Amino acid sequence: MLEKEIEAHLRDSVRGLGGLCLKFVTPGFTGVPDRLVLLPGGNLCFVETKRPGQRERQRQSFVQRMLRKLGFTVFSSVDSWARVDDVLAWCAGRVAEHGES
Repeated sequence: MLEKEIEAHLRDSVRGLGGLCLKFVTPGFTGVPDRLVLLPGGNLCFVETKRPGQRERQRQSFVQRMLRKLGFTVFSSVDSWARVDDVLAWCAGRVAEHGES
């Protein structure tokens, strides 16, 4: 399985929940997660996708810790359908909360 297949599955599934899963590129600031997930109700999370078994580089781990300290949700090493399902469960929960408002 390739990282781009995992990203495509995540992107399509988030779209199915009514959200956006944007490729996140920040010129001049390395180590940011691959994807920015935007959900109804103003919820968001960051997702770092990987090929199965791959882990973050040191800079990526550092940036993820920074984002978490700022209060953001960050999913690390999303390298399988099961890990995508973890992200989608979190997303579905936020969408359900928004729908109940």
